[in-house]
Amino acid sequence: MEYKESETLELKKSTSELKEAVISIVAMLNKHGKGMLYLGIKDDGTVIGQQAGKDTLRDVAQAIAEHIEPKMFPRIKTVVIRRKTCVIVEFEGKQSPYFAYGRAYMRVADVDRQLSVQELERMILRKNRDVLRWDTEYCVQSTFADISVQKIKAFTIASGLKYDSVRNVLAKLKLLSGAKLRNTAVLLFGKKPEDIFFNARLRCAVFSGMDTAYITDMKDYSGDVFYLIEKAQEYILEKINMGMRVDGLRRVDVPEINREAFREAIINAFCHRDYREPDSVNIAVFKDRVEIRSPGLLYGGLTISQIRSKIVSERRNEMIADMFHRIHFVERWGRGIKLILDKEPTTEFMEIGTHFVTVFKRKAQSRLQSVAENNEGLNEGLNEGLKSLLKAINDNPGIQAKGLNTALGGRPIKTIERQIKRLMDAKLIERKGSRKTGGYYIVARNL
Repeated sequence: MEYKESETLELKKSTSELKEAVISIVAMLNKHGKGMLYLGIKDDGTVIGQQAGKDTLRDVAQAIAEHIEPKMFPRIKTVVIRRKTCVIVEFEGKQSPYFAYGRAYMRVADVDRQLSVQELERMILRKNRDVLRWDTEYCVQSTFADISVQKIKAFTIASGLKYDSVRNVLAKLKLLSGAKLRNTAVLLFGKKPEDIFFNARLRCAVFSGMDTAYITDMKDYSGDVFYLIEKAQEYILEKINMGMRVDGLRRVDVPEINREAFREAIINAFCHRDYREPDSVNIAVFKDRVEIRSPGLLYGGLTISQIRSKIVSERRNEMIADMFHRIHFVERWGRGIKLILDKEPTTEFMEIGTHFVTVFKRKAQSRLQSVAENNEGLNEGLNEGLKSLLKAINDNPGIQAKGLNTALGGRPIKTIERQIKRLMDAKLIERKGSRKTGGYYIVARNL
């Protein structure tokens, strides 16, 4: 048999390395909850043997008992390997985090790495995740007066429940115990959840290029999660390119990013985010992509490779997910990622810092090209000033005159307004939205 160190196997030449051996035991327990240690085998696998007198096993047991917390009880015995006596220590435990000499370690390949304070905090939270789930905790700052009757009634209609009273509906949904409301009740049905949870918010922005150097639009929303989901969807639809297809005698708008795909990503962001993190869900619209950023990394040990290749999910907020399931926002089988990839195969998923990010690539064909091909040459013959204005609007959907002034290097507002009128008369651009917040968009016939 070949002996090689791994995440669950440590080799030490003798009890002279007992302190390092104790640290390795803790590192393996914190990573896998079990492992094996051999004394008498060098780290290159060479069996040299270990002197095993009557006190040897006692010394090993004593070192483990005195320097590992919480207590664990390994199996220690001598074995003969290649005619040489060695000591083998087998151990397991489920009370992580374990500490050796007052410090916590984690096994990475065959290396024992000391955990940082932040890593240790996350390990403790994972250990107690069922007890410490944010969505099931009681919201001590709220009362029934904070709950919206209208929102409760709307939910009962959507979910097929019978409404009799706010208290009874919340009880049926397991969102309260006695007079205590759970966080989920306030987050979903509160009159103003943002007054209690600062992060019950959505931040949206449009950037003029492929990075965050220049912002052309920014909006913040606050409210219950259902409201924020709809606002996120509306914002993306407003800021990305819109084409069309003909269905019978009707024109049907077709966004450049599949509507079902980005709606699913938005729902996932609010359903699975870490509500203990102070940040909000963020929507970032760039020239070449749209990013949906959710506080909190993948949960339950999942990897990006696993969520892409397998129909599997781990729910950080089981109670919120159940509420979403009742109104058909999510499926219990965790097929949301598959739906996104079926609709938008180039979608990317990333973990950046403490955020999970879904990235949708915008279509390579620009709206400016679409206009050129489908407006029967209306933009032919435009002077360079009009062409540059048309391109600026194409690159920054929803941009206002003030933003065009910046994008066009300080071109006078009066000149921009005069050129906007010419392009609108030619039906190459259109204005959408209110007088204060509205902006200009390319008119496209097809994408």
